[in-house]
Amino acid sequence: MTTYTDAELHDLAQQLRVDAVRAADAAGSGHPTSSMSAADLMAVLLARHFRYDFERPAHPANDRFILSKGHASPLLYAAYKAAGALDDTELLTFRKLGSRLEGHPTPQRLPWVETATGSLGQGLPVGVGIALAGKRLDRVGYRVYVLCGDSELAEGSVWEAAEHAGHEHLDNLTVIVDVNRLGQRGPTRHGHDLDAYARRFQAFGWHTVETDGHDVAAVDRAYAEARSTSGQPTVILARTLKGKGVAAVEDREGLHGKPLPEAAEAVEELGGDRGARVDVQAPPAARILHAVRSGHLDLPRYEVGDEAATRDAFGQALTALGTARGDVVALDGEVGDSTRAELFAKEHPERYFECYIAEQQLVAASVGMAVRGWLPYASTFAAFLTRAHDFVRMAAISGAGINLVGSHAGVAIGEDGPSQMGLEDLAMFRAVHGSTVLYPCDANQTARLVGSMAELSGIRYLRTSRGTSPVIYPPHEEFPVGGSKVLRSSGEDRLTLVAAGATVHEALVAADELGAAGIPVRVIDLYSVKPVDRGTLREAARATGCLVTVEDHRPEGGIGDAVAEVFDDGEPGPRLVRLAVRTMPGSATPEEQLRAAGIDAASIVAGVSLLVEHAVTP
Repeated sequence: MTTYTDAELHDLAQQLRVDAVRAADAAGSGHPTSSMSAADLMAVLLARHFRYDFERPAHPANDRFILSKGHASPLLYAAYKAAGALDDTELLTFRKLGSRLEGHPTPQRLPWVETATGSLGQGLPVGVGIALAGKRLDRVGYRVYVLCGDSELAEGSVWEAAEHAGHEHLDNLTVIVDVNRLGQRGPTRHGHDLDAYARRFQAFGWHTVETDGHDVAAVDRAYAEARSTSGQPTVILARTLKGKGVAAVEDREGLHGKPLPEAAEAVEELGGDRGARVDVQAPPAARILHAVRSGHLDLPRYEVGDEAATRDAFGQALTALGTARGDVVALDGEVGDSTRAELFAKEHPERYFECYIAEQQLVAASVGMAVRGWLPYASTFAAFLTRAHDFVRMAAISGAGINLVGSHAGVAIGEDGPSQMGLEDLAMFRAVHGSTVLYPCDANQTARLVGSMAELSGIRYLRTSRGTSPVIYPPHEEFPVGGSKVLRSSGEDRLTLVAAGATVHEALVAADELGAAGIPVRVIDLYSVKPVDRGTLREAARATGCLVTVEDHRPEGGIGDAVAEVFDDGEPGPRLVRLAVRTMPGSATPEEQLRAAGIDAASIVAGVSLLVEHAVTP
């Protein structure tokens, strides 16, 4: 291991500043001043404390680093160059078309990046998930370092993460806060008042270290103190100056997100491009034994005609999946008795994580565990996942593979009222890049889809219902993702009802009533909302000429829009009619709620009868 003197550390920090300036200058954009403030912090970490094999980013004992202030990516890329992971030619492709060096780093482009950052306040929450995996799952001694900016400490998600880390005693987690005083439009809330930040972290059970972020010896002592601290996470609060090292920009407002005006002169002032390199310590030998499949998946089985809630089937299926696969972990937002995740907790307590009522941390911790190779299923009420939408969005940018389950969906939950009703969740998850959206209607379908989710990639969302419903499928039925089920069909069908989840049962009752009245209709169970079964829907359109979607969701972005998009290729399409929740619900029984929303069987019958009366039949 190479031993670096303080002078050499200072020289390395200056090189990082030089390369940040050069990269931003070549791009004509970027955040060099935000990079320059943290250069000493990065130099000392790389040279004296970080253990990492850049040729083996998946090495189980590698320390993990997250640049939460993702706009300071020139600093990160300069560090990669100093470590020999990329060369100067690539460094100067920063922010250019086709370059791996994006304005904000993503793991989709670079194997050394743990998670996408740039939406501030997310690096620490994901870091907590990685540290939890290291402490309770991997049981390997790697450390997690997160470099934050002081501006992002205004985000509530940071304090969700801070409390979670303190509660879990994550002494393998070190946060470095670059307190450079200046945000995008001016001074931050607390400026250089390190004690103001220290009091907040201390309140959540953190060990705090206040230091001069430009004194490499002091920074080195701070990292050593963090490594020697047991039973508590550590935050290093480093007083720094934005644009450090160049008089024209140092500690000056109005320069955020701009290349230095005289880059060549700045490089000269910083001592020139001296090509400093760093020999990063290798990680120790280690093995992580992930028991990916430890047995046969024996899903719960329900008999046709029984009554069961899909949320119950989720909990039972997840528990069975956890028995079959040792890499499955479950996280919940203090509603495990309602989502039924508590069933998993009872059988597999070592792989269950209570995130309490902190939905942003719930999703972020799932991302962190997925980074480490675990297969997370995170659950809460569908309505509350909307609070974590930005974390879901960033998880997709990271390419994270996580399973999210929203229970208590729609007006069918009954008396709890609109604050508890997930009525926007399908739209939210359908809009996420590469997502899969599933909405089962019975227990056997739910169990099968829970198992199928484990084999998918990207963001997977399963919507479950609170109340019981009839089991209509036998246990052996298959439900391929991207498919649907035609439950009623004849050559005389006058139109097609397209439903999912709770409304499938209403559509079946309505179809039987309409058939008895001489109006045969087709019924499709669209359990895969994304990807949608285009072939079956197009065939129904050709055969019946009219599709009526029935959904326990707002009309915007849900099943109706999923069906409409099948016919957006410019060819003549069928008549499309949407029954959805258009009013603001109050408290009422589930039956009353469905009736008031116009999505119960009686409403479907009335609507179809009116349509058929005025329609020109095919």
